Amino acid sequence: MNQFLTCDILAEPVTHTTPLAAASNEPMALTKLLTARDSHAATLLANGKVLVTGGVCDAQSLASAELYDAEAVSWHEVASLITPRYNHNSNMLSNGKVLVTGGWGTTGVLADTELYDPGTESWHAAAALATARGYHTTTLLPNGKVLVTGGIGAGFRCLNSAELYDPASDTWSATGNLTTGRGYHSATLLPTGKVLVAGGKDANGELTSSELYDPDTATWSTVANLKGARYRHIAILLSSGKVLVAGGITGLGTIASAEIYDPLSDNWSVVGSLDTARYGHTATFLPNGNVLVAGGKNSANVSIPSVEQFDPVTGTWSETNSLVIASGYHTATLLPDGKVLVTGGRNAANVCLNNAELYDPITGTLLNPPAAVWHKTESLATPRCYHTATLLPNGKVLVAGGWDVGAVLGKAELYDPSTNTWQKAAKLARPRGYHTATMLPNGKVLIVGGRDAMGALDITELYDPNTNSWNSAAITGAARYRHTATLLPNGKVLVMGGRNEHGSLDSAELYDPDNDSWSKAENIKSSRYRHTATLLANGKVLVAGGRDAENASLASTELYDPDSESLSAMGSLRMARYGHTANLLPSGKVLIAGGRDSRNENLASAELYDPASGTWSLADSLTTARDYHTATLLLKGSVLVTGGRNLNNVSLADCELYW
Repeated sequence: MNQFLTCDILAEPVTHTTPLAAASNEPMALTKLLTARDSHAATLLANGKVLVTGGVCDAQSLASAELYDAEAVSWHEVASLITPRYNHNSNMLSNGKVLVTGGWGTTGVLADTELYDPGTESWHAAAALATARGYHTTTLLPNGKVLVTGGIGAGFRCLNSAELYDPASDTWSATGNLTTGRGYHSATLLPTGKVLVAGGKDANGELTSSELYDPDTATWSTVANLKGARYRHIAILLSSGKVLVAGGITGLGTIASAEIYDPLSDNWSVVGSLDTARYGHTATFLPNGNVLVAGGKNSANVSIPSVEQFDPVTGTWSETNSLVIASGYHTATLLPDGKVLVTGGRNAANVCLNNAELYDPITGTLLNPPAAVWHKTESLATPRCYHTATLLPNGKVLVAGGWDVGAVLGKAELYDPSTNTWQKAAKLARPRGYHTATMLPNGKVLIVGGRDAMGALDITELYDPNTNSWNSAAITGAARYRHTATLLPNGKVLVMGGRNEHGSLDSAELYDPDNDSWSKAENIKSSRYRHTATLLANGKVLVAGGRDAENASLASTELYDPDSESLSAMGSLRMARYGHTANLLPSGKVLIAGGRDSRNENLASAELYDPASGTWSLADSLTTARDYHTATLLLKGSVLVTGGRNLNNVSLADCELYW
């Protein structure tokens, strides 16, 4: 049964005034919002645009909504919400629609929900929450459902109830109760699929307690307490699978402290504090693995412009360029090109804002980043080609298998970017080359297929970085090598194409890590091997180059849509190639490097694909022409290229960095 627990939290007083006029010297400011607002919501859509909804200004709840177009650098109005609201939540669902839940409106706390359809730019009512609430959390689960937890309900009482929204049936269902009713808390989806709820406030004040929700059993369990009580803080998942919590409020005022939760050890540890204590701020996970914290309010309840970056490797904060206008209760959205869009909020005079700003994490400004070039790094212990390289949660790179002078390798090595050194790792159970390696959401690495001296393999293995060991996994439906393997947003792995002793393949299959099983997927349009498949920011997969059934080099590219399981032709590469690498860069572009051309000669050339325009352009060339190499995007945004073959078909030990 759902419970209400009395809580003495009042809704944020609404005492806003009209927006400030724009200053004439704002070089970093963008075209402004059409409507000044704070306490609104912002959601990145599948098409790369940003939907801003609701909020409050001049003591009025807002129903208006607008879209930011990064390509046009402009805003345009879309249909208004059915119900004006602020302090609500919004989530993009697996079907591309946006679910808006709860918040406060002209009649008080809300239970009604709405769905936005980007295709028609329209709203329609969805099933209502069982319990009206604001200052709650919403989390999109891997199964496509949305988990709503806690919040403040009617009478400003803290809620311990939780609900699940099923988009397929447009229904809500109860899913157990929190052990502690709370509002102003955080909820973070962990790589395991569980949800960590931390801190917040109840009737007795700020909380140290944390809880874990298990979607498989629909149950809650208590976990280790925070080191320090807090509410109105931020919580964000790091590349390591740990959770960073920073800032917020306690009974003693605004705080700067930060701590990290480790799900594996169920333990919180203190890390470096923010340079400036704050609440009402935003936190954005950047492509380089750092966390950007922007704005908020200080201990005097005054909005601040300062911006800081947290480096998980060192556990420290550093200041970067400030916002043009001090702001709290704004939104910050990571765009497909790696930049961060900040919108609205309240300024230091408690005035609601219509400003919008764009932050470039590479330069700390709006200036274009410097041109990237290649640099030498330490060599592998064992020369190899046809191997794999995988970035692990700890920032190291696992290189596994491959061939050297006609011998298939089972050896593996680990590269540490912080020391620029290599060390031995546990050997594969089955030596192989031409295989794929995919890091799963649970932190393990899935090795699929490949071939040894006997032929193509259907044997798979799992590498555990925590134990530096390999274990067998379910075999594939078809033995294959020179295929691709892509981790999809739902946590499954899509394997496409390749070849075996019977020729090139057009088949595809899906691996489910939850039950260690394979299932058949929609075939690619035509057989190809030695191609690349890259997951884009919009969830689609870019398939580029390779060789066809007649062994002809391909310049053609295709785009795979997991939702419709369909492929569409895209613009061609500048040069037909196979045996190349492809990496999604922090900018949202795809870097293609090396490979072999239609004359079967090694390439040093590189190309960049821009998803926004669907076009290819030349990039800085490698210092050494190579194919059968690997390229790994590091946490700092650079690309590590290792090994491969040179023009004389000699295996290489040298490596290069692109930044």
